[in-house]
Amino acid sequence: MKKSNMAIGLSEEQGMLLDTAREFCRDRSAIPAVRALLQSESGFDAQVWQEIAELGWLGVAVSEAHGGSGLGMGSAIPIVECMGKRLLSTPYITTVLVAEALQRAQSHALCERHLPAIVGGQIATLALLESEDWGEETIELTATDAGGDLQLAGSKTQVAYAVQAELFLVSLTYQDEARLLLVPASALGEGAVRRQTNIDETRRSSRVDFTGATVSSDHLLSGDAAAIIRDLRLLGALLYAAEAAGSTAACMDLTVDYLKTRKQFGHLIGSYQSLKHPMVEVLCDMDNARSFVYHAATLVSEASLDEDAESACRMAKAQASEALKFAADRAVQFHGGMGFTYECDAQLYIRRAQWSQQAFGDAYHHRKRLASLLLD
Repeated sequence: MKKSNMAIGLSEEQGMLLDTAREFCRDRSAIPAVRALLQSESGFDAQVWQEIAELGWLGVAVSEAHGGSGLGMGSAIPIVECMGKRLLSTPYITTVLVAEALQRAQSHALCERHLPAIVGGQIATLALLESEDWGEETIELTATDAGGDLQLAGSKTQVAYAVQAELFLVSLTYQDEARLLLVPASALGEGAVRRQTNIDETRRSSRVDFTGATVSSDHLLSGDAAAIIRDLRLLGALLYAAEAAGSTAACMDLTVDYLKTRKQFGHLIGSYQSLKHPMVEVLCDMDNARSFVYHAATLVSEASLDEDAESACRMAKAQASEALKFAADRAVQFHGGMGFTYECDAQLYIRRAQWSQQAFGDAYHHRKRLASLLLD
């Protein structure tokens, strides 16, 4: 086996962000507030989103030259973990990933034009998937020249917060090469965005038809698009792993609180070994997930991700996905018949677990790719 970098650390800035994010998310996203947003059109509170922008969180990984703080993508991890713990769903992950792509492409004109707006609260999103399989490498969306502009043909699925997004970062094929293109929402035709149904009702995603959209060719990102897409997929996996680790902690707390109050046959059900042991396993899984997440956060940088960083991101996503899935399953089971009802909060976590394990690849997807990285 190859010897990998096992460094892990939490910088002073990350620690401060963690403390601030814990307090903010606790105050802004109590369970009643989460449930109140389940059936809303946007799925998030616009006022909370603006407060997130004012806190500077959208610019933690954006250079100071463009209005950010330049702390790097690793500093977004504590924020996302706290959002996950409070089930605070916003377009945060997709927006910071679009900003990261612009910087990695070193498209200076596009950075100057769009990064300050993103830092200020403009919603941006990724449109990378033609199918719902994160293992699919083909790109069916195409762009052709049209008098100095580009005309698009094709659609993307599972585009997060597409209804509210003002900017789309789209992967496509142009002149037989994979490229990335910024598409303003104003370029889309009427009825181009069709909302999809998610098992996790705290999320919003849509199918977006880009056919007929015309975009200036200067919206093409420079740089190696294939390498940037690869990094985006790994960073996205890491961010969703951080969110899942936070949700696992909250799910564990919910279940433990119930085990300490529910009595059966005259005893607290938490006193039974058959329930104690699985909860210890949930705790160990959660701690392992957080370790993998912060290990990966220590290794990622503004440079193209090397093998150590890739391995760390994939390990984090695999571990966190399964940790949340197991914790949520135990939460439903241990709440008994009530756990299977929509009114029980355990449902929020098992629905999130089902969605989160697929986003940016499930455990099998990442372990399959880890094999070639870690084994000779």
